[in-house]
Amino acid sequence: MSETSLNTPPHSKWLDIWQQFRSHKGAMLGMAVFVLITLMVILGPILWDLDPSKIDIRAKNQGPSWAHPMGTDQLGRDTFAAVLQGGRVSLLVGVVAMLLSLFLGALIGVLAGFFKRLDGPLMRLTDLFLALPLLPLLLVIIMLWRDTLRAAFGAETGIFLLIVFIIGITSWMQTARIVRGDVLALKEREFVLAARSVGTSNRMMILRHILPNVMSPIMVSATLGIANAIITESALSFLGLGFPSDFPTWGRLLFDGTNYMTLTPWRVLWPGLAISLTVLSVNYIGDGLRDALDPRLRR
Repeated sequence: MSETSLNTPPHSKWLDIWQQFRSHKGAMLGMAVFVLITLMVILGPILWDLDPSKIDIRAKNQGPSWAHPMGTDQLGRDTFAAVLQGGRVSLLVGVVAMLLSLFLGALIGVLAGFFKRLDGPLMRLTDLFLALPLLPLLLVIIMLWRDTLRAAFGAETGIFLLIVFIIGITSWMQTARIVRGDVLALKEREFVLAARSVGTSNRMMILRHILPNVMSPIMVSATLGIANAIITESALSFLGLGFPSDFPTWGRLLFDGTNYMTLTPWRVLWPGLAISLTVLSVNYIGDGLRDALDPRLRR
């Protein structure tokens, strides 16, 4: 063996993944846009300290200006401050609902793929959820439980928990089916059979050998789950069934601005643009992760 080969550092799988991801121009652009939006909604309300709920009737329905970069609404409230504040809620809903759906999808997918006796019941449950009309189901759940959770946790917290819960329990099915397919293939591989032959318990086999090898589809589902959760929350808020009117989200700002489209069309433009850019950037990140985590493309 030559001295050059001895001095060569070991090849890193994660370095390969990063290089493949970096070669995807759309994914890098999507990541830059998503990071920019995230920083704006986190740091923006600190730097732009106007209260989004402050009423100034003298400044109502104004267009974009230095004092109000995105204009004002019919009560003189600053639209830019409302978009920044609403972005915090929309992104938080997207991330928490995505984590819940990933947990449910990965759990059901692993159990269905690894334990043959559970495969049939869990997949029929998945098919049942896939067959449900989701939007009417969401509307019914909100109408039934909204007032109860508001009374128990407060208006904002109760609606947040309800929306996160209903989005999470209605968006895990695709993840479960993808993970199940990967687990079915993995449990017949040599390293899993070798671990079984030395007496490794099912729990340790799942945690050490199965889960690390199905992280690729789970990570891709995570990015797409954020986009799906943001769109669903925006749709519910647009229908007037989301957060209260004095608690801005991007969907709620769209709903409030529809009645003033002819007078102040920018009130619909800015939250709609924020939703579109966020969802588009997350989808591009998901495409880049899917390509980067595919070992055939890395080779």
